[in-house]
Amino acid sequence: MNNRLPPAWSKHLKGLSTPPAKQPQPKPLQARPLQSTPSRAQADDLLLRQALELQKAERLPAAEELCHRVLARTPEHPLALYILGTLGLGFDDELAIKYFERAAAQEPNNPYYQFSLGEAWLKVGDYPPAIKHLQRACELKPGLVEAYCSLGQAYAKFDKGEMALLAYDKALEIERDHPLSRLGAARALIDLGRMDEAAIYLKENISRRVSVADSYNILVGTRKFSSEPPELASILDELGNSAILAHEAHDLNFAAGKVLNDLGHYDKAMDHFIRARTFKVRDFDIESYRKRIDALIDLFDPKLLAAKQGCGDPSEAPVFVLGMPRSGTTLTEQICASHPEVHGAGELTKLDRIAASIGLRLEPGRTFGDSAKSMTPEQLRAQAEDYLSNLALYSSTASRIVDKMPHNFQLVGLIAILFPNARIIHCRRDAIDNCVSCFISSLQQGHSYSYDLTTLGLYYRQYDRLMCHWKAVLPGRIFENRYEDLVADQEGQSRRLIDHLGLSWDDACLRFFDKGGSVRTLSRWQVRQPIYASSVKRWKNYGDKIQPLVDALGDLAEAEQ
Repeated sequence: MNNRLPPAWSKHLKGLSTPPAKQPQPKPLQARPLQSTPSRAQADDLLLRQALELQKAERLPAAEELCHRVLARTPEHPLALYILGTLGLGFDDELAIKYFERAAAQEPNNPYYQFSLGEAWLKVGDYPPAIKHLQRACELKPGLVEAYCSLGQAYAKFDKGEMALLAYDKALEIERDHPLSRLGAARALIDLGRMDEAAIYLKENISRRVSVADSYNILVGTRKFSSEPPELASILDELGNSAILAHEAHDLNFAAGKVLNDLGHYDKAMDHFIRARTFKVRDFDIESYRKRIDALIDLFDPKLLAAKQGCGDPSEAPVFVLGMPRSGTTLTEQICASHPEVHGAGELTKLDRIAASIGLRLEPGRTFGDSAKSMTPEQLRAQAEDYLSNLALYSSTASRIVDKMPHNFQLVGLIAILFPNARIIHCRRDAIDNCVSCFISSLQQGHSYSYDLTTLGLYYRQYDRLMCHWKAVLPGRIFENRYEDLVADQEGQSRRLIDHLGLSWDDACLRFFDKGGSVRTLSRWQVRQPIYASSVKRWKNYGDKIQPLVDALGDLAEAEQ
């Protein structure tokens, strides 16, 4: 998409070429001197128009330079700040937020500034400020359907499913067939466990030809099939349409694969999953990722961990549940959060954003981790307090709050420094089962390593290598919660989990599937069921079709066979 501005913003831009309403008009027959030099405001307007055209042409550095020229003359020009914010999205989201905040401070009643600021907070995963600004955008412009959709998404991710439904209902009042509204409402219902109501929405979408592929993909995830449903034939018919787009073919193949997998037609199911992956860009650079793991291991060595001991914050509130996606992180969070003193906050992005702010990214021309090494105890405590302030937004009363972002496995060293008393739970699963589950699950952005069986196996090896390092340098800090152990001895392993949290046992933890509230995970249907053993050694169903994965895993696969 060439234009990086949100669709709603284009409605606002149409009015920019109109001269100011109060600009004096010449009187009839009265001679007036020609104005040879434009005013500062007119010159700024001209430069910003050029910046917008450059942005549409993907000439982003040139567009940025023009915005800075305007700010050099008019330091808080709201539109220049806004355009800079849009240019930063996807490159430096934190900087983009700062530009949007400055624009909104200049024009607090501009609904589009509030909308874009809210969307930026939503993009980085900070939901309370996202809700605040999206609510304000809806108040300022009640017909802005995109703002209600984003507000619904923010509420859903903040575990406020009922509020999400209200936002989506308002969006549907404005535009009955708005695809984001209809899909969002269905997802919110699924999060709340209201599968039958969600299915009604999704079937209506399909009958009205609204987001058909998306709707089928979500619909088949609301239940497990024991007999062939009529939807399967319809999905296959849709796949036979030569006019479908790549993303539609991806979703439809996943939907067909899921149904066939439920029915035990594993060869056909895997064919659809493999075909679905051909419609995704496979751009994950495994060599760069290997270098990042090398850098993390080199940085967080025993010497650094000893030097930073006693820094950070002594709070016992944070609980980090981490591991590979599809390893049982959601199940583990649900068991823990069923305890009356524990709150499950879901997958939080705050720790990763802190890591980025202190240089834990591989960047050309910079030595990895220099900033982290040089941080003083005061600076580390400030970062810890920043994280804890964000965590407290999810619960002000729980003595333990779970952050279950799986990829925090990359940041265990940072966790150990910032929170010496935090509990760390590593979810682990049979290596082949774990990878197969990733491959046949439609994981969202940020998981491109899972689009190819060989790359997925190589990625898993790097994850395993890093976890072995953490266990070696942080003995006793990490509780390993193996999925197969939960299946074999649910109560015993659950008791060990709660004991690791430093809490007394509560029988509610055995009935995690009865817990109310939202569940935001691909396994929303499964996690509302009692623990079952059918996922153990499931990989054996797929035979030679997963051989590239087995080969890439090497000795890790051999250990599981």
